[in-house]
Amino acid sequence: MCVTAVESRPPGVLGASQSPARRPFGARVMAFVALTKPRIIELLLITTVPVMFLAQQGVPDLTLVLLTCVGGYLSAGGANALNMYIDRDIDALMDRTAQRPLVTGMVSPRECLAFGITLAVVSTLLFGLTVNWLSAWLSLGALLFYVVVYTMILKRRTAQNIVWGGIAGCMPVLIGWSAVTNSLSWAPVVLFLVIFFWTPPHYWPLSMKVKEDYARVGVPMLPVIAGNKAVAKQIVLYSWVMVGVSLLLTPLGYTGWFYTAVALAAGGWWLWEAHALLNRAKAEVTGAKLKEMRLFHWSITYVSLLFVAIAVDPFLR
Repeated sequence: MCVTAVESRPPGVLGASQSPARRPFGARVMAFVALTKPRIIELLLITTVPVMFLAQQGVPDLTLVLLTCVGGYLSAGGANALNMYIDRDIDALMDRTAQRPLVTGMVSPRECLAFGITLAVVSTLLFGLTVNWLSAWLSLGALLFYVVVYTMILKRRTAQNIVWGGIAGCMPVLIGWSAVTNSLSWAPVVLFLVIFFWTPPHYWPLSMKVKEDYARVGVPMLPVIAGNKAVAKQIVLYSWVMVGVSLLLTPLGYTGWFYTAVALAAGGWWLWEAHALLNRAKAEVTGAKLKEMRLFHWSITYVSLLFVAIAVDPFLR
């Protein structure tokens, strides 16, 4: 997801650590930033901050928001760095990851491991000492789940990897709520489930696009082991459940008309795109005409709109 300003190497070659003279300071800084996968963390923060507004039913303490965002970035960044340390062998063989810092040699494996562990420790202490310890343990749990359960256990063994591994990406909604209330309730649980059912149909279209990459390294993402039609059917199934769950917040009394309207409109468009992908797959359309990335890009817009609505809704009730 992130590209560093380093010399390109062909897939299949794991770069040896470059000498200090060939690793300029600025490029090194950017390489360490790339280890945190900042574009992915943007999505995590999009699902964290609005939940804090919902929990507060208004504007939460801005210092608390800042500390929660910093802690969340450091925690997720540590998880992503450790993911790159573990996956450096397959990253060297995949086109989409050939520019990652460990592959190019801009960062050594030892440096990456130390960096990831340091971020994990610092983020947990920051949460515990400045926010609350419930948020700290939830953050640490998400990190360990992503690194151990997803990266080390599920990713290379089962096509259900992204389904259950996606639990780590659901945790920010719990963290955002607990940061404000120092407790949990049904609202963050519902949003946890929204992200849980959103993750597979968000990621599977991208996996369909780059399935040759995953096949090359033996990672059994669903599109690698199943045809486009079967994958699209799963996408539609998860999409319907996701939209249904997203509408539970209003009858439970946490949101009002504005959130409901946005959830219905955005969810309806999502289902239109998901069924359109299924229809193209049923027609055995392949290549660029399959347009699988339309749903991937829309999925990011969808979750952004939904969570902006969560933040705005308390001011319109």
